[in-house]
Amino acid sequence: MQYRTLGHTGVQVSSLALGAMNFGAIGRTTQDEAAAIVDAALEAGINLIDTADMYSGGESEEMVGKAIAGRRDDIVLATKAGMPMGDERNHRGGSRRWLVTELDNSLRRLGVDHVDLYQIHRWDPSTSDEETLSALTDLRRAGKIRYFGSSTFPAYRVVQAQWTARERHLSRYVTEQPSYSILQRGIEAHVLPVTEQYGLGVLVWSPLASGWLSGAIRAGRDITTSRSAFMPERFDLTIPANRARLDAVERLAEVADEAGLTMIQLALGFVTAHPAVTSALIGPRTLDHLHSQLAAADTVLSADVLDAIDAIVAPGTDLAAHEKHDTPPALLDPSLRRR
Repeated sequence: MQYRTLGHTGVQVSSLALGAMNFGAIGRTTQDEAAAIVDAALEAGINLIDTADMYSGGESEEMVGKAIAGRRDDIVLATKAGMPMGDERNHRGGSRRWLVTELDNSLRRLGVDHVDLYQIHRWDPSTSDEETLSALTDLRRAGKIRYFGSSTFPAYRVVQAQWTARERHLSRYVTEQPSYSILQRGIEAHVLPVTEQYGLGVLVWSPLASGWLSGAIRAGRDITTSRSAFMPERFDLTIPANRARLDAVERLAEVADEAGLTMIQLALGFVTAHPAVTSALIGPRTLDHLHSQLAAADTVLSADVLDAIDAIVAPGTDLAAHEKHDTPPALLDPSLRRR
């Protein structure tokens, strides 16, 4: 396992981090299975575990808390808030009212007195940066969080938040957690140059592109991954973007074969090769999934392999741009772009 410094924090984290989204109802993972995955990940050298309040309605946090009991100090523990936690309109977002309340809820579910990294799950257009950053600054000073970061923020919002922190003398985001894979490279053009400029740690999610790069999806095979069962539109081959992904996967498989690598090693080796990336979040649902991904822990891709990937999916290109999670609200809601 490789280790890297998380931004300018001085904290050393593994280049592969354990994402716990599949713990609980989402991945149909039991407590015993989650504990086994955590045990194996820690044994392999992973020291960062990332979860969120909304994963299976808090069940993921509860499972993580039980799995790490007795060894909290050896783990860099990260969670997130901001996505809806029920139908109540104020049980979401980046307001001080909600973040103060929900952090306490997360700490209770995790069974800890602090988290190392508290992340705003999505940018909240209805809440000012000053409101969110002042609340996070106070929570850090209270000792409930050590650092805080953003997740899936557009590049201009990352910059705006850094400016607000400086102008208002508040603590700043020290990490960003964007989606990044061989098939979704758009952040190379916008987000990653900004995170490098500000010295942010970067924890990338979905490096296997929702399973497209797992090796299980190939031409001529039925797509039967767990993700395809509840997100069928992402795997419908009548959609041009999905056909383009499948074409790219077939060409990438040839590159992997020639290099003596699995598709998973190619995919994870690619994202961790970028100098702006600190860690890649893997989200195994089973121990077998975990072991196949741990095999990429020390993968270093040669320049020839990286060049071959660039020839298949050009730098800064998203093959499924409509699936981006950082789209400005005015592009989604016509009323916001018309007088």
